[in-house]
Amino acid sequence: MRPLSRSLVLIGLLAAASAVRAEEPVRVFAAASLTNALGDIAAQWQKSGHPALSLAFGASSTLAKQIEAGAPADLFASADLSWMDYLVSRDRIVPGSRVNLLGNDLVLIVPKDHRFPVTMAAGFELGRAFSGKLCTGEPGVVPVGTYARQSLEYFGWWAGLAERIVGTDDVRTALVFVERGECPAGIVYATDAAISDKVEILARFPPESHQPIQYPFGIVRDARPDTQAFLAFLQASPEAAAIFQHYGFVLLAH
Repeated sequence: MRPLSRSLVLIGLLAAASAVRAEEPVRVFAAASLTNALGDIAAQWQKSGHPALSLAFGASSTLAKQIEAGAPADLFASADLSWMDYLVSRDRIVPGSRVNLLGNDLVLIVPKDHRFPVTMAAGFELGRAFSGKLCTGEPGVVPVGTYARQSLEYFGWWAGLAERIVGTDDVRTALVFVERGECPAGIVYATDAAISDKVEILARFPPESHQPIQYPFGIVRDARPDTQAFLAFLQASPEAAAIFQHYGFVLLAH
């Protein structure tokens, strides 16, 4: 083969490889509480002509450590700022790509038709209002558990409940435990409580009782080409905004 022909073949192969790479699905690692919303948004994204997304959900802490260890991810969506900070400090997030996209509320839930009286005030003793365990994410590790501890400490309830708390791997696991009645009370996000017909919200924790619940999204280093376009779709498209609002998220960056 002549040198010129060989060069043309190489250029063609490179172009083909680039086209294949551009069609590879964006790999999204997202907090468990985003499961339903991002699932619906992924369907809208595909309808607009893009490859189906690759979605992985779990505790923000677990996903962040997986990304740090080299797991193949393009976009990270955390349920709190600290785990995004964790990856930023390790140079795993593209500078300037991070955006605090969503907000949420923290709620106290019980199995359906198993309400008990509760007053969201420091003088009330939550630990005496029910018997059994209280389920939430693992405090200090899973974001919802961290917010839960902050709120319980705010009202002076933590000391009396600490030994009764079941710390789960993620917020959806805590929700399931309450749905099954294995925990007579739980602390989850309002968006998680809203998707279940097996639990009901007993009370909402006031925003001042915990750090603001914010969901930062950021592009992981060496992300696939379509990642920036998908993040823009999450931020700016009416379809994504409508879905987030449908599930009860607060829009912070639309």
